[in-house]
Amino acid sequence: MAGQGVQLIPSSDEIMQILKRTGAFREGHFVYPNGKHTAHYFQMPLAFRYYDTARVLAVALSRKFRVERDVASQLPKVAIISPSSGGIPVAFGVRDALSAEQIYWAEQESGKRMFRQYINQGEINPCIIVDDIIRSGHAIEETVELVRGLGAPVIGCGAIVRFTSAPDHVDGVPIKSLVEFDEHFFDTAADCVECKAGAPEEHVRF
Repeated sequence: MAGQGVQLIPSSDEIMQILKRTGAFREGHFVYPNGKHTAHYFQMPLAFRYYDTARVLAVALSRKFRVERDVASQLPKVAIISPSSGGIPVAFGVRDALSAEQIYWAEQESGKRMFRQYINQGEINPCIIVDDIIRSGHAIEETVELVRGLGAPVIGCGAIVRFTSAPDHVDGVPIKSLVEFDEHFFDTAADCVECKAGAPEEHVRF
């Protein structure tokens, strides 16, 4: 049964085709808010505009968790958590696919990640933390710390896309993803290949 679940997960190439088709993956010359330059940009919410596409991505990610015995044995008494607003559609999709009981999302407030929902110690079920994209891993790490501070164990972490420069584990929990993307950043314009080629810049936000 677990083998069948794995076969139902689309390949990285198939996922990238979906992201390209929806405009969520773009190629060009992009400058991030931190000043770094790169030739690619993921605008993941564009892949979640259409219900059918959103469902394919969320169901595929959910299957990465369902084949884990430790996760499957605890369903449906599991919480799906997003570290930020960008991951909310992913969290709702994964919650739906796994029939998990709870869903939460964190937000940044005064530089600190916290839950807008009022939560008491011990109220959160064992957690699966999911996001649309993991670039550095900071958001996932902060969310793991947040939920563990509330007494909840983390049994899974994942995203649609994980940059290979980000950690592949957080606090001992492996980070599952549908695409492992090897992004290359240039720290300055002087180092940037696209700048040297005279390619027009597009400034983007995370």
